[in-house]
Amino acid sequence: MKFLVLWSIEQSLLSDAMIRGIARMPEYGARLEAQGKVLMRYHVVGAHGGAWVYDVADHEEFERLLAMAPVFNFSHYTVHPLADMTGTSDERDDITFD
Repeated sequence: MKFLVLWSIEQSLLSDAMIRGIARMPEYGARLEAQGKVLMRYHVVGAHGGAWVYDVADHEEFERLLAMAPVFNFSHYTVHPLADMTGTSDERDDITFD
């Protein structure tokens, strides 16, 4: 299962704990990338947050990984489940256009 996650820091919650969480995000993301759980990580230019693509076994794993993010308690999240649109060659061969 793949999910696109757009997250942004809630600046009104600025605290020492938030700053420590932000500082730990690069290491957390790199670890998930090395494990194959995050396929891509992007910074959203001009914003305080990012866009990450998760590749997980199920929604329980996704929720666990998201909740373990160092900035989880300081951010807003928009989650988009993704569906593969490529299909297999067998599936494409079954499609006809009249």
